Amino acid sequence: MGVLTVRIEDHIQEGLRMIAQKEGMSLSELVRDLLREAVIDVSSDTRRETRDSRVHGDQPAPDSLNLRDRQVLALLHRILGRVLPVDSNGPEGSPEDQLLAAEVLEAGFTGEYWREVAGFSQELSERDTRRVMDILQLFRVITYSVKRLEEQGVDLDDIVRRRLTFRGFDHNDPLENQMARYVRFQMRDGDRWTELQEQVTANDDGNSHLQMLDTYLRMLARYRRLVDERTPGEHVEDYLLTADELQMIAGEVVHPNNR
Repeated sequence: MGVLTVRIEDHIQEGLRMIAQKEGMSLSELVRDLLREAVIDVSSDTRRETRDSRVHGDQPAPDSLNLRDRQVLALLHRILGRVLPVDSNGPEGSPEDQLLAAEVLEAGFTGEYWREVAGFSQELSERDTRRVMDILQLFRVITYSVKRLEEQGVDLDDIVRRRLTFRGFDHNDPLENQMARYVRFQMRDGDRWTELQEQVTANDDGNSHLQMLDTYLRMLARYRRLVDERTPGEHVEDYLLTADELQMIAGEVVHPNNR
């Protein structure tokens, strides 16, 4: 195992130390987990799926728009105002609504620019997008691993099974709600993540009703440690988890302070 020496500011070291203490782990273990998260792909397919994704709360209205954006947006609003049916009441609003929006932009009424972003959400960061995909990939591996063990006649404890079920995210938390929306986006056509769709449906369509992100990240950290210790294989079975490994990951559901 290699040794890496990194010099960091005292306040950063102290911050890391406090996080490690809260998580019930050593400073070295915490730093290794953070490095693994940055370096070890849960799946190469995961990275390809998120490569073009840039998509918690409402998007704040812009304080200003440059002249070109105002001209383009105003023109689009005027076109919609001419082509929408007179009695239109869909998401685009009425022709009058569109012409009013064009007038706002042309006049430069910045206090009314909120109209342009109404209904938009703040971006889900690339890092959080990757986290969602890594979490889905983790539960995909768990699901196939459990299935293989069942075929081999190995029974897992009911508590372990429940802890290894993907419960979605908390819809009442701004960040987790956006993550839940991204999960629905990933599963929108019914052809991807098929092995997890039943779990999502069974858990109130992916609404966990309590914050799950920290729990999932602990499970991911444990999974990365297990993967990091393995010799790369040639078959899917080489990446499935044993009953003992599944129990270790399930154990991360309980917060270190409560163990």
